[in-house]
Amino acid sequence: MKQKNTAAKKRFFYLIPIAFITYSLAYFDRANYSFGAAGGMAGDLHITTGVASFLSALFFLGYFFFQVPGAHYAENKSAKRLVFWSLLFWGALASATGLVHNVAWLYPIRFFLGVVESAVMPSMLVFLSHWFLKRERSRANTFLILGNPVTVLWMSIVSGYLLKAFNWRGMFLIEGLPAIIWAFVWLKLVNDRPKDAKWLTNQEKQDLENAMKEEQEGFSRMTSYKEAFRSKTVILLSIQYFAWSIGVYGFVMWLPSIIKSSSTLSIVQTGWLSAVPYVLATLGMLLVSYFSDKTMNRKTFVWVSLLIGTVAFFASYVVGTSNFWLSFVLLAIAGGAMYAPYGPFFAIIPELLPKKVAGGANALINSMGALGSFVGAYVVGYLNGVTGSATASYIFMAGALLVSVILTMAVRTQKKSLLTKTDYVKEEVAVK
Repeated sequence: MKQKNTAAKKRFFYLIPIAFITYSLAYFDRANYSFGAAGGMAGDLHITTGVASFLSALFFLGYFFFQVPGAHYAENKSAKRLVFWSLLFWGALASATGLVHNVAWLYPIRFFLGVVESAVMPSMLVFLSHWFLKRERSRANTFLILGNPVTVLWMSIVSGYLLKAFNWRGMFLIEGLPAIIWAFVWLKLVNDRPKDAKWLTNQEKQDLENAMKEEQEGFSRMTSYKEAFRSKTVILLSIQYFAWSIGVYGFVMWLPSIIKSSSTLSIVQTGWLSAVPYVLATLGMLLVSYFSDKTMNRKTFVWVSLLIGTVAFFASYVVGTSNFWLSFVLLAIAGGAMYAPYGPFFAIIPELLPKKVAGGANALINSMGALGSFVGAYVVGYLNGVTGSATASYIFMAGALLVSVILTMAVRTQKKSLLTKTDYVKEEVAVK
């Protein structure tokens, strides 16, 4: 048992930092647009409120279309190669944003940035499913997706200082380079499957392969994406993630502008305040994933976290502009709660469907999230422009989150029927 724990720690310590950095860079280059817009790009390029909303959302339209093909290629060919080329192209596109002198060029850049990055999330989920067992998966997924709030946390601060030092053009040019450099580090360090890893012993490879095969024994013989996509659970989770993403990306893309418009803070101070919700998100994700893996309960942790986010959003709306700091604290709680259950959420499908189709099903769900992100980013920006305040946006995001809570509660996860033989033995020992 000690040897197996050592091998598990070795996988975590070697692979998770690599996955974390990779996804961090992807999120870095998609979320910094909001800081560019708030830091002078909108004025320099004469971007109207409507155009700004559309540009914020256009990324997700490109992101929507290529999720499933990306997952299929990662499962059947190579996640390693796909992520490598994605890193190169999205870094180049992100830097190219700083060279734009006409708003018309932003349309293809934002769209193709979404296309290139669309393969990253499903590819990384497939990649981790080849390396981590069911009892480890929520934590593995969480450390991957932790790249999201942690990146926005430090990006909010760094971008504020870069804007002050170089303006928005310099910010984009500098912030696109790390992805290009990291592409070659990624290519050198990772292997698609454990059998190719030189840093594992032969015994460790064999033990992991046997455990992976055992986990697949209790699944149905579902072999096609068509069957998986018709599953009631996949359909419900797709709609749920659509609604959830409306709240998340409406929040992410417009938080700096909401803070700046509601206060007299400088762009650097706005950057520091924008980081606060992501500190809470980081702590929440770690706690939720730990207890989700410990109890093997996914669904409850998802809907309870999102319900807290819903209530906080609505409370922030009620407070409104009468008390900026109280409204901000509630908004920070909402942001933290929305991020907290990502790990257990993306662990649900691999525990319900065989590996051959689970990656594609997660990709479909994530693509619906991208569509929800498009709607959230666009509508929140539109409502802010039309009403002149963020209060209507809070109601919109709170309503979307409430829908996601209800849909999560409707999902049947059949947790007990999916335990492996090893898990049953562990449970019996624990009872005795």
